[in-house]
Amino acid sequence: MELREPTSDETERIREMVESSMTMSYRLSPQQIESILTDQFSDDHLSKVIDSDNAIVFVAENEIDGVETAVAGIVVGVVSDDVGEIRWLLVDPEHQGAGVGTELFESAVEALRDRDVDHVEAATLEKNTEGEQFFEKFDYVRTEERTVELGDESLVEYVYTEPSAASDETDAAGTDAANTDTDELEFPDTETEDGVRRATTDDGQTVYLGTDDEEDKESGTDAPFFVTYTDEEMSERYGYYCSNCGSLDVIVDDMERMECSECGNSHASRSREAYDDSYL
Repeated sequence: MELREPTSDETERIREMVESSMTMSYRLSPQQIESILTDQFSDDHLSKVIDSDNAIVFVAENEIDGVETAVAGIVVGVVSDDVGEIRWLLVDPEHQGAGVGTELFESAVEALRDRDVDHVEAATLEKNTEGEQFFEKFDYVRTEERTVELGDESLVEYVYTEPSAASDETDAAGTDAANTDTDELEFPDTETEDGVRRATTDDGQTVYLGTDDEEDKESGTDAPFFVTYTDEEMSERYGYYCSNCGSLDVIVDDMERMECSECGNSHASRSREAYDDSYL
């Protein structure tokens, strides 16, 4: 395997490799992949990144049955405000499992540290089904969940931070607010009667919070969300309660992402698919 900087005349091959990688390893629609390719991997954009003084770009050449294949993987990192961030790490499906991703990642981290950054972070889309396991293999901690605009698509992205710089308040799973024990929450604007916690909607309706069942609890960037019900037996769902501010005005989209309209606390549904340890 050989790692090197790419040339501007390799942008078409890079784009083909990225499309194959995302098709195989990301839960994205063809339209979403095309939007990302147009926004981040067009000839013009890639050429600017390759020539940028604030970016590091490496491609890997690997072999299959002794035959050398150009651009089996790519890593893109940037330096911003004394932080080195790995923005993209993708490997051709035919070369996954050969250590290409690991070699690219470690080389990118080393190159970013040579730029005297304070610490290194790595970002990946929530739709990357194997991303979390890969970064946690290096003890990186998920410290942020944010929404990014890639072309016409608005997607959730996870940020992982090297352990020496990760916040002490963020647990090993990167879900500090998500894992707050229910007993430790204050539950603003609620009251408890006969062991059942309830809240009141703006129009005076009483709703009941499902706080006893973990399946009724969803992670949040600031505090968990809880399913609410219209009846005390909790058989008819009403919506969600934000335990950060006490609001019942929680918006849920068709991708199961949710956001509190009052305080901005948000949740993005994680993949429940099994991770494949052979990835990268």
